[in-house]
Amino acid sequence: MKKVLLILALGTFALSNAQVFSGKGDKKFQVGANFQEKGTGIIATYDNGLGKNMSFGFTAAYLLGIEEVLGEKPNFDDRFDIRARFSANIADILNIEEKIDIYPGLNIGVKNFGAHLGARYFFSEGFGIYSEVQFPIAMYDNDPVGFEKYNNQFNFSIGASFNL
Repeated sequence: MKKVLLILALGTFALSNAQVFSGKGDKKFQVGANFQEKGTGIIATYDNGLGKNMSFGFTAAYLLGIEEVLGEKPNFDDRFDIRARFSANIADILNIEEKIDIYPGLNIGVKNFGAHLGARYFFSEGFGIYSEVQFPIAMYDNDPVGFEKYNNQFNFSIGASFNL
């Protein structure tokens, strides 16, 4: 009987640690490349688990390769964006493999109110890859022109994901 209980306990422990998103207190850091129209850059995200299927975090993006507009170079504030984000981590709800996390969510930042949809795949307990799309739902300026379009449009990112 002791052996059966030991095997069940170890199996439960192994399964609980195998999931990509483990719920409250789970911390993820991601860094990657960001691609959008007329600009590419770097992006970093941090997510902290609030509950079984939800997390709260921040995103910071900075555009490095950016096109000039009418001969003008962009300022720092044209290149930089920071957002607060809320995600629903739904892979276990959809009964998807434990190494994968799918997370739709909402974000609010200095440029717009928007949404994101991402997926993570972990090769080990601490390292994985991710891919994410972000897009505005409501922009603060309804008719952005020039540099106002940067970090205020559909963008795609891909990179590395880490458990903290």
